[in-house]
Amino acid sequence: QVQLVESGGGLVQTGGSLRLSCAASGSSGSINAMGWYRQAPGKERELVASITRGGSTNYADSVKGRFTISRDNAKDMVYLQMNSLKPEDTAVYYCNAKRYLTVLPDYWGQGTQVTVSS
Repeated sequence: QVQLVESGGGLVQTGGSLRLSCAASGSSGSINAMGWYRQAPGKERELVASITRGGSTNYADSVKGRFTISRDNAKDMVYLQMNSLKPEDTAVYYCNAKRYLTVLPDYWGQGTQVTVSS
């Protein structure tokens, strides 16, 4: 019932910035916390940042001070502002949404590629 669509990925140089967006459609009232994950080739998927409906945030140590997650509950949107990008940030970034009924599986977007050149 819920679909997540990411946008905003692309190719940037080291030190550049990108803003990722994720739009939720369908039964968005079932969504609780949302977040961004990333996966680089040959590596495991990792949590980048998360945010609750109340605005409480959590960040991976590697992105603290550089990335900012935000949310607009009225528009069913979540964003990831990425500044001071590094080559090690290169990955496919996925939008994630958790349900109030946590026994049910999460929702996932299709992913958007972020590539940072040195």
